[in-house]
Amino acid sequence: MRIATWNINSLRLRIDTLRRVVETIRPDVVCLQETKVRDEEFPLMDVRALGFNHVLYHGMPNYNGVAILSKAPLKQLVTVDWCERDDCRYLSARLPGGAVLHNFYVPAGGDVPDPEQNDMFAHKLRFLDEMIHWFDGQKPGRAILVGDLNIAPLETDVWSHKQLLKVVSHTPVEVERLGRVMAAHRWVDAVRHIVPPSQQLYSWWSYRNRTWPGDDRGRRLDHVWVTPALAGRVKDAAVLREARGWDRPSDHAPVWADIDLM
Repeated sequence: MRIATWNINSLRLRIDTLRRVVETIRPDVVCLQETKVRDEEFPLMDVRALGFNHVLYHGMPNYNGVAILSKAPLKQLVTVDWCERDDCRYLSARLPGGAVLHNFYVPAGGDVPDPEQNDMFAHKLRFLDEMIHWFDGQKPGRAILVGDLNIAPLETDVWSHKQLLKVVSHTPVEVERLGRVMAAHRWVDAVRHIVPPSQQLYSWWSYRNRTWPGDDRGRRLDHVWVTPALAGRVKDAAVLREARGWDRPSDHAPVWADIDLM
């Protein structure tokens, strides 16, 4: 099963770009973040026209929002309001074969990496703490976690480790928190299972870079993780890097992994 994750930055605005993504990588499941559309206005017919007859979504106007698009039947699981906010940052489902799929959109955290000065950064750290606690209380089993986690954990996940140590998304406190989320459920980084950690790899490039890829100042903020029971079943993974240079792009590129679930 090919599972893709993409922060689409407005589903209705980029439905044609989604169509091109689907035609290019031919995923069985697509997890979206930042759909930015309330449930009653979700473009269900357009999504089904792409071959996804099984669709789950949890959205709000203008901000956030997540969706799972699948060619195979899905069973929706629990919806969690992290940090006591109904801000549509999480959706889960059971896939054929029994594996659980978690789709996350972790808060970006603003610009100042200090929870005392920046409420958005405090929210991000609290969100991660709740993920740690939540996964710590569950058995790993067969599970997949995908999404825009808004953290680039490795030195090779950013264009300059030294210059970004004090920039939100690569600060030591965020990287440490994300490591604890991974440890709480024994998650394995499926993409780095295929692409060596020594290799530079990005999935996000700022819109401020008008000549993408320009000097290629990217960060790997989008992830696919699996539990140990599935680690040996990850067959391939990649970032659809070229999508960032298409017409009307998101600032994120889709990330996908091939996982044998049967």
